[in-house]
Parts: sequence; structure tokens; C-alpha cells
Amino acid sequence: MRRDTTMNLQAPSFARKLPFKPLTLALALASVLVLTTLGLAATRSHAADAAKPAAAGKPALTVALAQPKSSMLTIKLAANGSVAAWQEASVGAEANGLRVAELHAQVGDRVKRGQLLASFAAESVQADVALARAAVAEAQANAAEAAANADRARAVQGSGAISAQQVNQYLTQEQTAKARVASAQAQLDSQLLRLKNTQLLAPDSGVISARVATVGSVVGAGTEMFKLIRQGRLEWRGEVTSAELGRITTGTSVLVTAPSGAQMKGKVRSLAPTVDAATRNGLVYVDLPSAEKGAASGVAASFKPGMYARGEFELGSSGGLTVPQTAVVVRDGFSYVARVGADNRVAQVKVQTGRIVGDQIEIQSGVKPEDKLVASGGSFLSDGDLVKVVDAAKPATQTSNTAPALVVPASAATK
Repeated sequence: MRRDTTMNLQAPSFARKLPFKPLTLALALASVLVLTTLGLAATRSHAADAAKPAAAGKPALTVALAQPKSSMLTIKLAANGSVAAWQEASVGAEANGLRVAELHAQVGDRVKRGQLLASFAAESVQADVALARAAVAEAQANAAEAAANADRARAVQGSGAISAQQVNQYLTQEQTAKARVASAQAQLDSQLLRLKNTQLLAPDSGVISARVATVGSVVGAGTEMFKLIRQGRLEWRGEVTSAELGRITTGTSVLVTAPSGAQMKGKVRSLAPTVDAATRNGLVYVDLPSAEKGAASGVAASFKPGMYARGEFELGSSGGLTVPQTAVVVRDGFSYVARVGADNRVAQVKVQTGRIVGDQIEIQSGVKPEDKLVASGGSFLSDGDLVKVVDAAKPATQTSNTAPALVVPASAATK
């Protein structure tokens, strides 16, 4: 009896040492097998579902078609150059050794011909003018006396009252006095001119582009004080190659674009008679309209002398095939379009593009007028893909007052 009891007491101790009970372990193994079987079945089901659309020929994308059309396109020649003043006048002092008393113009001011730009101290010149006037009066008095003596000498000439030598002397004094009057008058005119030059006037209408003078400085004759853009006129000097120079004629229209994006239409005024021997480029001088000649003030203000600008010469027009820019896809540096066949299958066609006009781009080679191309979304397609074609002009589910639907892949639309 004791041995049996001891054995019965030791059995639970052995059972507690096992990590799982046998029944629990069996249930866990069965669950793993069931989950594995269900996972394999689900994987096969998904694979079958994914294969069904391909086998059934489900469209990869819903697209609208575009057909190449013949258009007249402008022939343009692009060039770069700089904006410069048509003519820039140097305005300087004409009086020598005068002090600048006041400046009446600033950089950027628009001035008229004859407008006062600067004033000089005129006290010393006014004193010289007074002295010259006194000299003229003295010379005139001496001339009057000499004329009277000459008249008396002529009256008694030949009577023997005075000798012939004295008569000639009086006549010579008369001529000398007249010459002194003329000399004194010339001195007065010179001083009056200096007095006039104490006011610096604009030689022409235009815009002040630079000011060198300062108040209080003493300047010499010929010293530059202002720079003036004559009549406010600007020009664009485009650089073109010697081969392109022959295609441009006087009067050709040019669209010039400033760095800010502002655009202005100009006309070719003249062509350079020579070509630079180093660069082999020639200059084309294009007149740009100012605000007074019809250009908008904001546009005219966007063009400044010295800035770099780009221009396009309009050389005429020619016909070509165009398609929407959205129909062209660039891959690896080449341009492609997606051509849709009669079976709605897509073929990628390499094309050569040309001029761009608005939202249209010229196709120089690779397509024909009767080809049907994917209007947009071609980057999502590959050769052989099936597409669903819709009429972009008359969508079936839209009215004229609703926005057009986005073109999305068919697989994304079904999710």
C-alpha cells in the first residue's frame, strides 16, 4: 500500500515538468496547419484574381485621343544680347573754374531740352561782364572823338590848313578807335557767354542716367557732370552668327524678353557692317519703344541699359503638323508619342519635335496626319497596352458646366 501511494504522489510532479500538456500541443499543431492551408488558398485566390483582368483584356488606362493637325507656324530665330541706350550724351561744364552752386536734376529724372540741370556761382563772371561793358563804353567814347577829328580833317583837306600827313593821322585814329570798339564788344560778348554758361542746360530731352557733379566743387571746362539717354530711347543689340545675319533684314519684328519676364516688341533698325573676328558674331540693332511711343510704362521700366535680354526674330511662317504638348513624353532624352491602333493597343513612336506655339508643339517626323495619339497620360503606358478611348469633346457623364474628369488608370478607378 505504501509503494502505490508513493507512485501516485510522484506522477503529478512529472507532469508539471512538461512544457505543454499533450492535448494542448496537439491543438496548437492543428491550428498551425489550418492557418497555413488558408494562407495558401488566399494567395492562390489573389493570384487568380490578378490574372483575370489581363486574361480578359482589361484596359490599362482611360484616355482621350488627339490627331495631328496642320498649322501655320512662325519661323523664329533666337538670339541673346544686351540692352543699351540708343545715344548717350555727356553733359559737362563749359565755363572754367566756377563753383557748383546748385544741382537741379537727379539720376532717373526725365528732362526736356533746355531744362536747367545745374547752376554755378556767377558773382565773378558778373564782375567781368561789368568790366567789359565799361571797356566798351570807353572805346565808343574814344571812337566818337576820333571820328570827329577825322571829319574836321576831311573838311580842310586840300586847303593847306593842315598837312596831308596830319590828315592821314586823323583818319587812321578813326579806324583804330572803331577797331577798339569792336574788340571791347567782343570781350563783352565773351563775358556774357560765360555768364550764360553759369547755368547748365539739357542739350536734348531724355533721362538722366548718371550724375558726377557735387555741390561746392570747382570744375573745369569740359568736365562731365551728367549723362543723358537721349530721348529716353533704348535699343537691344542682339548677337547672331554670320550665317544667321543674312536671314535678318531691316524692319524685321523682334520679341525681346527681359530677365524679369517682361516682353516688348521692337524692330530691326540696322545691321552691323562687320563681324567680330574673334567670335564670328555680328550685332543687330533693334529699336525698343519707350513709354512715350506706346510701350506700357511698367514694361518700359523693366528694360534697363546694360541688362542681358533674349530676343526672337520673326522671319516669316511655314506649315507643319502640331499636337498638344501633353501628348509628347520625354524619355532618356528622346521624345515619344503613344499611337493608338484600331484594336486600341498602344505603340510608342519616337518623334522629332520642333517649334512650340502656345500649348501646341510641332512634330517634324514620326507621325502622320491620320494617326490617333494619346492626348495625355502617355507616360503611364507601354507598348502593347490596351486603352479605353473616350471622346474628350463630349464626355458621357458630364455637362458643359462641369469640370472635366481626371484621366486615371483603370485599375485605380476600380478600387
